[in-house]
Amino acid sequence: MMTDFQQVISFWFDDIDKSMWFKKDNEFDRIIMSKFATLHSQAMAGELYEWRKQPQGRLAEIIVLDQFSRNMYRDSAKAFASDTLALVLAQEAVAQGQDRLLTATERSFLYMPYMHSESEVIHQQALVLFNQDGLESNYQFEKKHFDIIKQYGRYPHRNNILGRESTAAEIAFLTQPGSSF
Repeated sequence: MMTDFQQVISFWFDDIDKSMWFKKDNEFDRIIMSKFATLHSQAMAGELYEWRKQPQGRLAEIIVLDQFSRNMYRDSAKAFASDTLALVLAQEAVAQGQDRLLTATERSFLYMPYMHSESEVIHQQALVLFNQDGLESNYQFEKKHFDIIKQYGRYPHRNNILGRESTAAEIAFLTQPGSSF
């Protein structure tokens, strides 16, 4: 049975401490896996399409595909396997103006698949989306992400996980503090 999207929204924005959003924590990853693994499989299969009728429903599906994937499958290629689907859902939301019906914090997660993309074209869109009131911190992070994509055409910190060979320049970059997200 499909879980109501409000459970995802409540968990992500109300039930957990915001410091957990971008923190590596094995216990938190296990909690997300136990609560949302089935839902993630449903999202990957396109079964949550009814959620997309409402802005928060689409946001919930994006959080499941973009954020929960990173927690549930940390340090594996599966962490990035749903990025394209999450990006398409975000692009549709923006095209339909659904993003304008969300709070700034909610929009930041709706736009996150743009930041996670390894496409320079997508990052040019991300710079525009994140450059708005209430998203100043996200905008600064997007600029850092975009700089990496401009320089390397990808995120070097994903190379080992995705079985890609790193260039000498990427290896040197990865030795710098803050090179991995």
